[in-house]
Amino acid sequence: MNIGILGLGLIGGSLGLDLRSQGHHVIGVSRRESTCQRAIALGCVDTASVDMTLLKATEVVFICTPLALIIPTFEELITHLPSTTVVTDVGSVKAPIVEALSPIWENFIGGHPMAGTTENGIEAAMRNLFFQKPYVLTPLATTPLEAITVVEKIVQQLGATLYYCSPQEHDSAVSSISHLPVMVSASLIAACLSENPNTLQLAQKLASSGFRDTSRVGGGNPELGVMMARYNRSCLLRSLLQYRHNLDEFINLIDLEDWATLEEKLQLNQQVRPKFID
Repeated sequence: MNIGILGLGLIGGSLGLDLRSQGHHVIGVSRRESTCQRAIALGCVDTASVDMTLLKATEVVFICTPLALIIPTFEELITHLPSTTVVTDVGSVKAPIVEALSPIWENFIGGHPMAGTTENGIEAAMRNLFFQKPYVLTPLATTPLEAITVVEKIVQQLGATLYYCSPQEHDSAVSSISHLPVMVSASLIAACLSENPNTLQLAQKLASSGFRDTSRVGGGNPELGVMMARYNRSCLLRSLLQYRHNLDEFINLIDLEDWATLEEKLQLNQQVRPKFID
């Protein structure tokens, strides 16, 4: 199958590596010629160009640009494609993307691979990035079954675990387990920076695995964090308010020295955490 990848960063490059290993012919498009050449050299694509017309012969196109560029990129892309081409995206927010693109392209289906690292760019591309990771598809009632089948077969070839839900359900769930942690983690780093200079200096020397784990996503790509907040604003605000409510409960228990209730809450957290990560 001829598959196009528009946007050759971590996700697009990793996708290309795996699709080529499955025997697909992969055509890449990037804004920079240097990225195109590097993607070819790394084996992420068979051919690549800054010219979007290269994708006119593809059967499926994955839009792997930053979130803010998906809609304008899509609008330019479809002027070069036959109506039979299936188009999907990998954006971490789905409702605004699907609402904007589905009405103007029948064979569009929203997608979100729940995989990534703190690195970005084509140099960060790796094989098996999506293996055994959740991959969400958000088809509408009007999405052609043939288009859904095409994308789900490709996702299955990646070894990912397929899930289906509405765009709105996706955004609510992802807000809780992906976008909220970024803001909480960022707030943790900011709180540490608020310490007096001597305490801050000592804390930086003592920081170990606990701080590394809890600060990782908050210290990631700032552009991605802003895009999460901007495009999933309502869901993220609701998640943040719920988090603040729970944080206030912990503050109150500690203030009252109610150690028994605090232990009960921590025990519950210990019990339910495996349901999120196992």
